[in-house]
Amino acid sequence: MSIGLLILRLVVGLTFAAHGAQKLFGWFGGYGLTGTGQFFEQLGFRPGRLQAAQAGLAELVGGLFLAAGFLTPVAAAAAVAVMLVATVSVHLKNGFFVTGGGFEYTLVLGGAAVALAFTGPGALSLDRALGISRSGAAWGLAALAAGLVGGAVPLLARKTAPAPVAQTAA
Repeated sequence: MSIGLLILRLVVGLTFAAHGAQKLFGWFGGYGLTGTGQFFEQLGFRPGRLQAAQAGLAELVGGLFLAAGFLTPVAAAAAVAVMLVATVSVHLKNGFFVTGGGFEYTLVLGGAAVALAFTGPGALSLDRALGISRSGAAWGLAALAAGLVGGAVPLLARKTAPAPVAQTAA
């Protein structure tokens, strides 16, 4: 079981970290803070660059923490928050399947992260090495709740784009 949890943590955590590096540094074909910030502005997240930095940090740090099995419920909450925002602001309108731009991928990543908060990171983790025991139903629910609140805040603060100005014939 420990090796299975390690594999899950590494795959999910490093995927999150890579997405964060795309946003923050432009690595792995990403757009960096400037490009990602402009995209966030189009989605109504203002200021876009700051919002992109927050999302990128949550993904990078949360992903590295998940991969290492360190403060697992906190890392899971960060992952859930970012995936909730991505789902609602970009993917939900496109349906379920990722082939059509849907929320399938964000659901799997967020679900895997919160599952780790419930199960714990396993024996091959920093949490175990440091004697940190934070898993189970209460910690899983706390991570889920914190992630939902953490994602709801930017979604509720999001500004809708101004309506296009109608062109009138003179």
